[in-house]
Amino acid sequence: MRSLGFVIVGVVALVIGGVFAGQGANLIPGSSMTGDPTWLYIGLALAVVGVVLIVLGVRRRGVRR
Repeated sequence: MRSLGFVIVGVVALVIGGVFAGQGANLIPGSSMTGDPTWLYIGLALAVVGVVLIVLGVRRRGVRR
């Protein structure tokens, strides 16, 4: 059950990080974050954390089987 939680939190972090990075890179308009490189870096870092969590969750699930 814990590995499923890692995967879910990882997917959410990846999606939010992608949105933040898109707004920071001026690809998604309509926010005060649009065009601000700070949000690009925050989004990329959050997306990396999401990928790590997904990998950890999938690897833990595979080990138990």
